[in-house]
Amino acid sequence: MNVYTPILVLGAIAAAFAIFSVVLASVVGPKRYNRAKLDAYECGIEPTPQPEGGGRFPVKYYLTAMLFIIFDIEIVFLYPWAVHFDSLGMFGLVEMLVFVALIGIAYAYDWRRGGLEWD
Repeated sequence: MNVYTPILVLGAIAAAFAIFSVVLASVVGPKRYNRAKLDAYECGIEPTPQPEGGGRFPVKYYLTAMLFIIFDIEIVFLYPWAVHFDSLGMFGLVEMLVFVALIGIAYAYDWRRGGLEWD
């Protein structure tokens, strides 16, 4: 338990600082509310009313999100491979080439579908 004591103390100090900062900002900060400040912020564009059942998002939104996830996962797998490249040998090289080829196929698919073009 003595090994974890500094980590717990540091976590407690960080949590106390975060709570103290939020409480202090709400107590000391200015309180000037107006209609524009209470509105939802949408990049400076006036918000449009949403239909009752919620609006539909364009498919490009989901394609972009999936592309981000794909390349994020690729980096997560490429970094440890690069660190232990020598010890993995030819098997590690072939496995990573297959992995990068599959990611390349996903990238080409998204490119052909127009997921990288912004209108």
